[in-house]
Amino acid sequence: MKKKIIIAGFLFATLGFTKMNAQINLGDKAMGALQKGVTSFTLTNADAATLSKEAVRKLDSTNEVAGPNDGYTLRLNRVFGKYTSGEGYTLNYKVYKLKEVNAFATADGSVRVYSGLMDIMDDNELLAVIGHEIGHVANNDTRDAMRAAYQKEALIDGASSQSAKISAVTDSQLGKIGSAMIDSKHSRKQEAEADLFSYNFLKKNGYNVNAEESAFRILAKMSEGAEASFLDRMMSSHPDSAKRADDAKARAEKDGLYKPYVQQKIVNTAPVAKTTTTKKATTTKKTTTTKKK
Repeated sequence: MKKKIIIAGFLFATLGFTKMNAQINLGDKAMGALQKGVTSFTLTNADAATLSKEAVRKLDSTNEVAGPNDGYTLRLNRVFGKYTSGEGYTLNYKVYKLKEVNAFATADGSVRVYSGLMDIMDDNELLAVIGHEIGHVANNDTRDAMRAAYQKEALIDGASSQSAKISAVTDSQLGKIGSAMIDSKHSRKQEAEADLFSYNFLKKNGYNVNAEESAFRILAKMSEGAEASFLDRMMSSHPDSAKRADDAKARAEKDGLYKPYVQQKIVNTAPVAKTTTTKKATTTKKTTTTKKK
């Protein structure tokens, strides 16, 4: 049975979480903080980050997160551990041990990668995918998605004509906003810019830029199977993987860097600790006997 393809952000923004709760309960503490800080249609960068952080905290608590010594975590830290900050953003990474092919980033800099994605992509391809997600954070796409979600839910509740009278956001609104953030789609322009960010990230840091094309080819091939109709529905407003793979190839050709990519070995297991056996030194005690005269 083929894996269900849910490429949040990388394929079609933050799509997914169909197996999770439709609504996100952010908790009383977070609700109180946001209700005091979020008024009218004003949603500051800090508000967007706070709501995103609490939403991700909830997701972390409802999904199996790979532990610090898990092979998936060790690999992610090895591949991406040194890239925890950039111009105006700070990142944190975790692995969800789920079979879905998925990765997403949020306005607070949280990046979550599914083990299903790590099972089918090598280190360079993984760098391309996560580089794309970082692009959404760096370009403020995730912040803008949160703002749009907030405004959308406020409008649904008929608040647009009374914005001056709104002093707080209700628990119900916050739950809807959280769901809207997760289900939101980035525009074609934002996706293209995130693709370019990923390519430049690979190039700047000395990685094989052709891995970006390869990652999209993998996704395009998967979309030809049983999930094709699912992808067609969800990606109606976004360029398809094959087109984005062609664009990645064109970038590499323009820079004189193109070469067909060969996928490297994928290792998601923790290294086996070497056991050393110590040889016990044996000493033979020499005894001398004195002959009686």
